Amino acid sequence: MQQPENATPRPPQWWESVHRLWLQAMTVHDVTMIAESVYRALAQLPDVVAAAGCRWTRDGPVYLRLLSAQDAPVRSWRPADRDWPGTDGCPPVVPTHALPTTRSAASPHDDAQWGPAGSLLRGAGAVQVVECVFALGTGDSAGLWLGLRRPVSPEALEELRARLVQVADILTASNHRIQETHRHERRRARDAFLAEASLQMDASLDAEETLRRVARLAVPAVAEGCLIHLTGSDGRLRPVAVAHVAASTQRWLTRAAEQTLWLTAALHGRVHRHGAALLYDAEMRHHDVAVLHPPGSSPPSAVTVSPLAARGRTLGTLTFLYGQDHVEDAHLRMVQDLAGRAALAIDTTTLYAQRRQHVELLQKHLLPRALPEVADLDLSAAYAVGDASLDVGGDFYDVVVRPDRVCLFIGDVCGRGAEAAAFTALARHTLRTLLEEGVGPGTALSRLNSALLHEGSTRFVTALIAVLTPRADGTGWQAELVSAGHPGPLVRDSEGTVRTEQPKGLLLGVVPDATYHPRTVRLDRGDALVLFTDGLTEARSAQGVQFEEQLPDAVRKYAAVPGTAATDLVAAAAAFREQGDDDTAVLIAKVKEQQ
Repeated sequence: MQQPENATPRPPQWWESVHRLWLQAMTVHDVTMIAESVYRALAQLPDVVAAAGCRWTRDGPVYLRLLSAQDAPVRSWRPADRDWPGTDGCPPVVPTHALPTTRSAASPHDDAQWGPAGSLLRGAGAVQVVECVFALGTGDSAGLWLGLRRPVSPEALEELRARLVQVADILTASNHRIQETHRHERRRARDAFLAEASLQMDASLDAEETLRRVARLAVPAVAEGCLIHLTGSDGRLRPVAVAHVAASTQRWLTRAAEQTLWLTAALHGRVHRHGAALLYDAEMRHHDVAVLHPPGSSPPSAVTVSPLAARGRTLGTLTFLYGQDHVEDAHLRMVQDLAGRAALAIDTTTLYAQRRQHVELLQKHLLPRALPEVADLDLSAAYAVGDASLDVGGDFYDVVVRPDRVCLFIGDVCGRGAEAAAFTALARHTLRTLLEEGVGPGTALSRLNSALLHEGSTRFVTALIAVLTPRADGTGWQAELVSAGHPGPLVRDSEGTVRTEQPKGLLLGVVPDATYHPRTVRLDRGDALVLFTDGLTEARSAQGVQFEEQLPDAVRKYAAVPGTAATDLVAAAAAFREQGDDDTAVLIAKVKEQQ
């Protein structure tokens, strides 16, 4: 039967109100968003003249709410409001997993029985109160109170208490869902931040640049401020990265970060003994934090300090400054995770730098320290590492000067690494010793071939020897070229014409009893003989074009320049290179224009 249009709407039955509250509770982003619906549903219960609610933590009340008439809005107060009507005290904080508790009281003048909203309920005309206190979350409690216009039967009180528990269960479930959603969102944000931080840290092989990237990324994503200290060779901490949301504070921290013993001495030892992130909030008042904020500004409310430790080594500390007091345990774990990743990145860059130094030192020992001075020749040499892995390459070269001749040789051992370095040393020093003793170039290569086979080498070696003998008429030099599978040299004459010489010979370390025969080339004044390894010709552009096609023009341009010819040629190949990771060695001998 349809109601007349002017009939008073039927108030919803309790189950309808509960269902509506539950649907709302499962969609809102904050439990306070359903406050209006909660108090209106409670105020419609029989004999209820007012419905009140309060939320509190260990620090005291958060807010107080009241609905005292059906057609009035829900009123809210906070403790800082001048007209705050609540009492000074709140019930104790309810344990997290405790069930809601209920009670009723009919003493209208006993605030201890009527709760924080007692005066509001009495003002609304209540003579009896029903209370339900429950835990919304950890350290977060709430209470609901119904003010009754008259005393009711025990059965009616029991029903009211049961309905308050239903509402409490809805609010608790809603708050748990909201908190879990927030935790999930924070986890996703933390994971995304850590992933981005890892990418940024992996983008540089410079330790201090890595830390500056961390600081810039962490502010304000993690905290309002960040300081990073590294342990120096003297064992003392020194700041290497500082960031803050306030530019003036960042400038202050940058100047003052070295001056606080708390950060650079005492705290350092405590952090590393603890082995994890330390949180300083209320305890901070016992420490000197004046250096962490400029005069006249507010000090940080909390500070976390994490050790930077990786592979059993202590590297420094990562410090964050916060404007809020509360720092969650999950946040501390994220900070510690970030510190671990940063420490690993720093340790990796440090080990990389050490390895680079060791490889460079070893590579220097495989090459001559300097080229000799020859009166009628301009000699130049250059070497470039093409492999970012920093394994020692197999390219080598040297110059041997005898009274009647000048011997140039260049070679390449297949592969990289320790074994390649060992055979590089063997090849270079064997050839140098033989040529110093006056052994001919073909015989020298044959003996090196035998030595490599005797050592059981699994790597082949290429080499090229050029023995330069001055011509008796003083018009230049005679070059005797002997090759063992090595790229043929180029000759640039004084007019700029470039030609390739192709002496033939088998690879070294492959065939026993191999013999090598010379090819004679005339070098006039102004001519340049260019020896190189295949890393020069095999450097490739982004389109896959090899530098071999550009080499004649590059030799024409650079080989005639005294002193820097080899360096300029290697630099031209490096600028061209987009692909290819082989090392490059170049050795150039140019006959001077005038004797």
